Amino acid sequence: MMQRKYNLRSGSPYPYGAKAGEEGVNFSISSRHATHVELLLYAAADSEQPFQEIVLQKNKNHTFFSWHVFVEELPAGVWYGWRIDGPQYARESGLRFDREKLLLDPWARAVSDKLWNRAAACRPGDNSHCAMRAAVVDDSYDWEGDVPLAIRSEKAIIYELHVGGFTSHPSSGVRHPGKFAGLIEKIPYLQQLGITHVELLPVMAFDEQDIPPHSYELGLKNYWGYSTHSFFSPHPGYCLTPEQGAHIAEFRDLVKALHKAGIGVIMDVVFNHTAEAGADGPVINFKGITGNSFYLTDKFDKRIFLDYTGCGNTVNANHPLVTNFIISCLEYWVREMHVDGFRFDLASALARGEDGRVLQDPPLVWGIELSDQLAKTKLIAEAWDATGLYQVGNFPGYRWGEWNGMYRDCIRRFLRGDQGMISEVATRLCGSSDLYQQQNRLPISGVNFITCHDGFTLYDLFSYNDKHNAANGENNRDGCNNNLSYNCGAEGETRNQAILTLRRRQSKNAYSMLLLSLGVPMLLAGNEFLHSQQGNNNCYCQDNELSWLDWDLCRRNADMLRFVQRMIQLRKRHPSLQRRNFLSGEATEGHGLPDISWHGAEAGQQPDWQNPAARTLAYTLAAVEEGEADLYVVLNMADHKQTMQLPLIAGKQWCLAVDTALNSPKDIIAPKDQKPLGKYHYHVEARSVVVLESTAKLQNEHENPSARMMTGLLNKISGIRIFDQPEI
Repeated sequence: MMQRKYNLRSGSPYPYGAKAGEEGVNFSISSRHATHVELLLYAAADSEQPFQEIVLQKNKNHTFFSWHVFVEELPAGVWYGWRIDGPQYARESGLRFDREKLLLDPWARAVSDKLWNRAAACRPGDNSHCAMRAAVVDDSYDWEGDVPLAIRSEKAIIYELHVGGFTSHPSSGVRHPGKFAGLIEKIPYLQQLGITHVELLPVMAFDEQDIPPHSYELGLKNYWGYSTHSFFSPHPGYCLTPEQGAHIAEFRDLVKALHKAGIGVIMDVVFNHTAEAGADGPVINFKGITGNSFYLTDKFDKRIFLDYTGCGNTVNANHPLVTNFIISCLEYWVREMHVDGFRFDLASALARGEDGRVLQDPPLVWGIELSDQLAKTKLIAEAWDATGLYQVGNFPGYRWGEWNGMYRDCIRRFLRGDQGMISEVATRLCGSSDLYQQQNRLPISGVNFITCHDGFTLYDLFSYNDKHNAANGENNRDGCNNNLSYNCGAEGETRNQAILTLRRRQSKNAYSMLLLSLGVPMLLAGNEFLHSQQGNNNCYCQDNELSWLDWDLCRRNADMLRFVQRMIQLRKRHPSLQRRNFLSGEATEGHGLPDISWHGAEAGQQPDWQNPAARTLAYTLAAVEEGEADLYVVLNMADHKQTMQLPLIAGKQWCLAVDTALNSPKDIIAPKDQKPLGKYHYHVEARSVVVLESTAKLQNEHENPSARMMTGLLNKISGIRIFDQPEI
């Protein structure tokens, strides 16, 4: 059927891309400086030769910047590519037209890399036999009434995962390992864990061959996916039938299934650079289509790319055409794919103007914030770039959340045992008001995390002092050197039971602090059952068992998994941990207690804020809803036991909820199994976290005079305002 020559019409400039209808397919592409445009049609994703080549006529198929043609009776399932030529100006122009290169449609809804050869796209000459192709897709789909979820950010618990690595290991037990469909099979696990959102590492189509040559020769590939080339297409490697162009349906199946389980979908998106790299990189699409407008280039020599991303190029995000492209793309994923939010990789690069300077009010960032179609969409910025621009607490806009790198560094240092940390720790636990409150932003502006995909896993954070990245083929030069880690006494694997016990306890300490903090917590997949990467803190190229989650660890470390599940439950049953506004230190309405009260070893005293050696912090967090328990929390990162006097609250008594120094199942206790302590002091072991929950005191119990006195002292404690004390 596809060997015939199809009849043509002039077509329409809108919409961009390939749009199938009852009478055929409309193709449109935007190229401001193009002088010659050809559309090549292929019968299959791996067809080396086109069955029809269509030369577009300027007087018939050209409107403003758009080149377009309508192919009558052409069915969905056809594959295609473009050839574009243009003027060859002097070197200062930066135009890179090459009519020998087969180009991907930037608006393609489905692409195939089955024939792809990156090296051929880097050198001169025809690469049509080994280039990527785009598919004409059938966009029909039964959503069954699905819509994006509307989970409030203060109630969110984000779980960062890699679609491939989550189920690729043989132990995953899924029928479709490493695919969107495989992740669907693991939804019951996500429900049992208790998270509210998955944050998917890049799932827009990316170039798996985009790694250093010596790493590629070792059989490695770009695994994480931070090398996007097709922003409207799901990654073909995660699809069961990419050769059939089923990308959209398979991704929609995932979103719909997650939504049915009450779980939102946040996409990690990479608009700061593309897979085309620098001047020596491949010609895939933008280089050969948009001329010199899509990337930041040198003011005097447009052949030179400005690189603020460490990946060879930087997207010229605030150029009007590029801004429109990016916002249209985001709106498409929300409108047509029902995603619930986006995390923007190296988002500070998006705040740079055409000369590379930082803009006070970048049009793209504000355009995203003010888009009606994105009004209910979560926006999260990685508020830095690769050349030192650091905007945590100062990213443009008000609705944006930020990956709180200052939270990560502070809590890592505290867990490591650094001195002089308790004041900052208190501020971070309370939502980082020093970063957000003066700008009229909220605790939910901070996405709190201790580990993420980039860096050590949580278990490795307490198992290695140094990175061990030799497997990446770069002589251990890649990856961050400042890990703020502590190996607990031995580098890497050990049989020393005391060290192993401490590592497990530290992992529980980390989860406790994270889930007790105001703001939006983000957990890294696999940390809940102590996944290790053997000290590799940059597994971007390791599509193998080093990165894949070993699900046998769920059984071997069942106590850790149980602890994390119970900590998530604890957070969810305490609205006081899900506050939308900052703490004040003032009495709460209808309660009489300050919303937060800080304690030293004696309940009526303050922590030793000015002592650099102090590594213990205790506080009471008052309930905010009827029926909710108050919380008393002690974080003891000192090397010795601390005896803490418990604050007294009239008519209430304390029950042990969490003690990370105890063995499972005593380390975390559900309310129905809790028992009153019946004492006024608690011994908090070295390097441990203790959480108590209040419960009503039995009426036949009598309160002694000292208890009444301590209650009065507690009720008089107000907010902390001194300079070297925490900001709340």
